[in-house]
Amino acid sequence: MATKSSVDRVREALLAAGHDDTVTEFPAGTRTAADAAAAVGCTVAQIAKSIVFRAGDRAVVVIASGANRVDARKVAEALGVAVRRADADFIRDRTGFAIGGVAPVGHLAPPLLLFDHDLLALHPIYAAAGSPSHVFSTEAETLVRITGAPVADIRQDGAG
Repeated sequence: MATKSSVDRVREALLAAGHDDTVTEFPAGTRTAADAAAAVGCTVAQIAKSIVFRAGDRAVVVIASGANRVDARKVAEALGVAVRRADADFIRDRTGFAIGGVAPVGHLAPPLLLFDHDLLALHPIYAAAGSPSHVFSTEAETLVRITGAPVADIRQDGAG
């Protein structure tokens, strides 16, 4: 039997959480928040980008508005753990996703999660769906519910 693709893992996680399969492929690519917004036809702020840090051997995935820069100090304070940037190998090993396709659901190992409160004001939002050319649409409140991520102010001061 073939190994599940990262996009299949996202689809399965969404469906298991009672979310519709809203995964869409954009062949031109959705690697960056700006690319995704252009492909989808929304604002950059509506893109729920996944920024990955590491806390020891565990991945920390911050689901942030595409318009915001993430403040690592605020992330550490919100979660109560020291964090540092993760490199591409760590991200792929712990989440099962390549940079540009890290989804907020469907990880290989459960990460620590944190959700940018700025996303709550935006409707709808769009997140990576396991590849640099797939996204899914959702509502912020729905994504908070299915991920269980605590909501926090993670925006870097003067950004966004």
